[in-house]
Amino acid sequence: MIEAMTTKSDDHVADEAPRDFLRDAVTEDVDSGRVTKAIVTRFPPEPNAYLHVGHAKAICVNFGIAEQFGGHCNLRFDDTNPAREEQEYVDSMIEDIRWLGFDWGEKERYASDYFEQLYEWACELIGKGLAYVDDQSAEQIRSARGTLTEPGQNSPCRDRSPEESLDLFQRMRAGEFTDGEKVLRAKIDMAAPNVNLRDPVMYRILRATHHRTGDAWCIYPMYDWAHGQGDSLEEVTHSLCTLEFEDHRPLYDWYIEHLGIFPSRQIEYARGNITYTVTSKRRLLALIENGCVDGWDDPRLPTLQGMRRRGVPPEAIRRFWREVGVAKRENNVEVSLLEFCMRDHLNKVAPRFMGVLNPLKVVIENYPEGEVEMLEGVNNPEDPAAGTRQIPFARELWIERDDFMEDPPKKFFRLAPGREVRLRYAYFITCTEVVKDANGEITELRCTYDPATKGGDAPDGRKVKATMHWVADKTAVAAEVRLYDRLFTIENPTDVAEDEDWLDNLNPSSLQTLPTCYLEPALAHLTPGEVCQFERLGYFCVDPDTTADQPVFNRTVTLRDAWTKSQKKGG
Repeated sequence: MIEAMTTKSDDHVADEAPRDFLRDAVTEDVDSGRVTKAIVTRFPPEPNAYLHVGHAKAICVNFGIAEQFGGHCNLRFDDTNPAREEQEYVDSMIEDIRWLGFDWGEKERYASDYFEQLYEWACELIGKGLAYVDDQSAEQIRSARGTLTEPGQNSPCRDRSPEESLDLFQRMRAGEFTDGEKVLRAKIDMAAPNVNLRDPVMYRILRATHHRTGDAWCIYPMYDWAHGQGDSLEEVTHSLCTLEFEDHRPLYDWYIEHLGIFPSRQIEYARGNITYTVTSKRRLLALIENGCVDGWDDPRLPTLQGMRRRGVPPEAIRRFWREVGVAKRENNVEVSLLEFCMRDHLNKVAPRFMGVLNPLKVVIENYPEGEVEMLEGVNNPEDPAAGTRQIPFARELWIERDDFMEDPPKKFFRLAPGREVRLRYAYFITCTEVVKDANGEITELRCTYDPATKGGDAPDGRKVKATMHWVADKTAVAAEVRLYDRLFTIENPTDVAEDEDWLDNLNPSSLQTLPTCYLEPALAHLTPGEVCQFERLGYFCVDPDTTADQPVFNRTVTLRDAWTKSQKKGG
């Protein structure tokens, strides 16, 4: 691995490098001598939105292959449309990719770095009679393009002399024409079976301030013109793209051939689609604009910003795409695999604490009033080096309301009147009285404890069938907890009939806010972004909304796949 490109290793993934058709192709190119220089790949996002988990696949593929073959992966922003692009998106993408664990060296690259060279190459093609300035409107060009079964029609401007087109193109750059008044098109074949070769537009006039070049340009290259040439300028050996670019490859090859420049090899692979998830920028924006979520970093969204806020570890995302692998055909990957990767990683690294989300007061009547006893708890049974912590225990406690039933069914083994249970790390307790309010609601349980069972074992060998978590009231930290679940109720949220709205598939229970939960005091010292396990409840992350007076925790993932189980039972 070269110095400029590093990744964080995933200790739970086998050291053996993955095998797929992309890596086989790179291996063949190296072994055959077609590629004699260091392998160079690139990740080329358009800075017009936030990255999502689907982008993470492309990031892992491009950086991963470069690392595996001892090469380098460039981060290049294809910033060719200033009307939609912002520095905010550039900054967020840089942050997200670094958070995923990848590095691209000393600096990132931009298509705008190459604007002058792209302009000169365009002039070269004009001079060769391979490009011309067209006066037609965008609508006229579109209507004359033809269909998949019918050829397109030549533009009236197609036979302009190279001299006239070059003059007009220079005047386009000088700002003599209005937006949309003229375009530069490649002169290829209006009857080509591949519609991408039917004289594609290379430049359009667009008066918009660019986030890097300001107002220096009023003509901007189209994505298909800048993309392949950017790869060539950077001598990218393998341009790894998703399948929607397969039909564009002949166009990229045509430009390379007629300019006589470095020939990057483009290979396409299937995108990553995940069940119960949408990753389309348009649909993600619709969710935000319709108030279905609270912004690009909403923890229910598959954006990397949202996933990070939810507490999803980057190692889990990298492992997920590694497990999925690379395919030539698109398919839907089960989101449960991603959740498994999250649990598997967090189980090894997340410290354990106790928290009560739906509190019910317990008073231990035979425990000394005013006394606070410190008990020892294990921080992570999967990691002995994580050590132990001190947990305060007192007369008044909070337990989960669901851990008590006044009239329990046969297979309910937790607390009930007259029944003895174990409190985690503490003592055996027995419920002796149930206190209710005027409406008959249970407000408090009166219990006794056995001092001889400290640590959770009885010296006489008697057993109990349940161990429950708890928090001492006197030292508890009151917190808000947000329970996040899948955003949609069906596997393919956009698979709807013409008269149906895909937004109707939103899960109304995707967010449940619990305003008053009680946590171990040690949790007050965690900072935003830190993830821990609430014992028996799931993994939780400290949210940026946390204040000194009000900690806020987001549920990252449950301890088990409760969703699949509930769906099998009918919801």
